Amino acid sequence: MENRKKVVVALGGNALGNTPKEQLELIKKVSSIIVDLVQENVDVIVSHGNGPQVGMIQNAFDESSKQNEKIPSMPLPEAGAMSQGYIGYQLAQGITNVFKQRKLDGAGATILTQTLVDKNDEAFKNPTKPVGSFMTEEEAKAKAKADSITVTEDAGRGWRQVVASPQPKAIVEIDAIKNLVNNGYTVIAGGGGGVPVIEENDQYVGVPAVIDKDRSSAKIAAEFEADTFIILTAVEKVFINYNKENEQALNDITIQDCHKYIEEGQFAAGSMLPKVEACIEYLNQVPEGRAIITSLEKAKEGLTGQTGTTIRKS
Repeated sequence: MENRKKVVVALGGNALGNTPKEQLELIKKVSSIIVDLVQENVDVIVSHGNGPQVGMIQNAFDESSKQNEKIPSMPLPEAGAMSQGYIGYQLAQGITNVFKQRKLDGAGATILTQTLVDKNDEAFKNPTKPVGSFMTEEEAKAKAKADSITVTEDAGRGWRQVVASPQPKAIVEIDAIKNLVNNGYTVIAGGGGGVPVIEENDQYVGVPAVIDKDRSSAKIAAEFEADTFIILTAVEKVFINYNKENEQALNDITIQDCHKYIEEGQFAAGSMLPKVEACIEYLNQVPEGRAIITSLEKAKEGLTGQTGTTIRKS
């Protein structure tokens, strides 16, 4: 075990489809790629997004509660935990099945993960992340009053709940995650950024918020002291001047390069910027590590340095 490298892999929620059935098919491919990495003599922790899945759960409860007042709407922390559970179940099963097919020792294991945030985080003063189903203005304001939530009109499409997106401070279950990895499991953790919790009177309390999955994954990678942090996304490499005539793929860059490109506005706020920023956060805590951004299909080649964008401290 001493010679094995430690890798944290961050999967996008969209890589897993939009329904449990669709997800089950896609996970077969994902699981095979994850076990490929394990066979490169590495211990792997897998984190994943949950945007489509948690939206599906909340919408189902919201619509059901409209039809039957005996069915409650589902609070966001619980909906997030539900999504971690069923995504984690399918990933752990898929990974274990690949180990069995290849006649290898190993198995997947899922940790339902809480992520500690600061209750005084400035994001709570200005919630901006839309979640859940669309409502009429009347429905939204009634729900806001009944459930003490914030609602807003969403681009002319209707009203929705909006929540904060605070910064992750710590991973509550990190010791359990480490113990499982040290005992030979491929661990799925930090799903959807983790269920956001704050501390009140020395107790953890769930809060309606959404933590950026890549930032939470970076926190896991830092606390795990991972040698490599891989973010798997829709593109094989990060580009500057994206979709322009002078478009350029980035191969090996430093944090200093990243800051320069960020100042130039090279990375879109809703897509590549948070991924690059998550890599920087990881490298600032694990200076000898490396961060890689590449596509799901090229994960193994990215790990072995054949493709992808590698970011280093200097």
